[in-house]
Amino acid sequence: MLYTVKQISELTNVTVKTLYHYHKIGLLLPCKISEAGYRLYGIKELERLQQILFYRELDFPLKKIHQLLDGEPERLSILSDQRKLLLARMERIKRLVQTLDESIHFTMKGDIMDKSEMFKGFESEKEWVEAMTDQSEYLKEKYDYDLFKENQIDVQSMNEQALEAKHFMDSIANALKEGLKFNDEKVQDLIKQHIDFLNNQGHNTRAEDFAIQARFFLNDDFHRNMLESQQTGLSYYLCIAAESFAAFK
Repeated sequence: MLYTVKQISELTNVTVKTLYHYHKIGLLLPCKISEAGYRLYGIKELERLQQILFYRELDFPLKKIHQLLDGEPERLSILSDQRKLLLARMERIKRLVQTLDESIHFTMKGDIMDKSEMFKGFESEKEWVEAMTDQSEYLKEKYDYDLFKENQIDVQSMNEQALEAKHFMDSIANALKEGLKFNDEKVQDLIKQHIDFLNNQGHNTRAEDFAIQARFFLNDDFHRNMLESQQTGLSYYLCIAAESFAAFK
């Protein structure tokens, strides 16, 4: 079944103007244009719109959403990641409301709230520090590299990069499972899109830089084991694919 812009708007509560804008920027394209010039959308477009709206609920800018969806990642993987992010946000909001209720309670009583309780819920940066502690300690011990000193934590940026990294590695792992050669056009496009994302984040990553990083992941025990735990042979596959991309860039 195909739907017009008006029908999609009524179904999803997304304004016609917004749908036209999504079409204009290439974020959501109709599957066909009728002879009368009407934009028509099918089930795949509805699914993509749903994914767009979930990302919007998570405050992702349209440009980032476009980048995340461009590589045609698996829908189930996207939905699973979005669910995790929304659940994490729900838990954080729940804790913030609890902190707010406690603040109101203490204020009404005229008491001073314990300062350690005043900021419960504002812990996203702390969560990132905890998540990166093992890697940070390893890098400091083996390479004398202080991860936290060299990289200031920007929570929103870290969340976006983590989601993109997971999509990228899942896509590369799936390519390996499917038996695609390291220099297959699909694999090379995935690498290009990932590097473009990194550069849009201000990293100034060249194809050669990414190949060097992939080689480091292969040679370093900590990072190789991390990749191999996801998919056997992934560290080797990523390294060869990255070096192939750099060679023919």
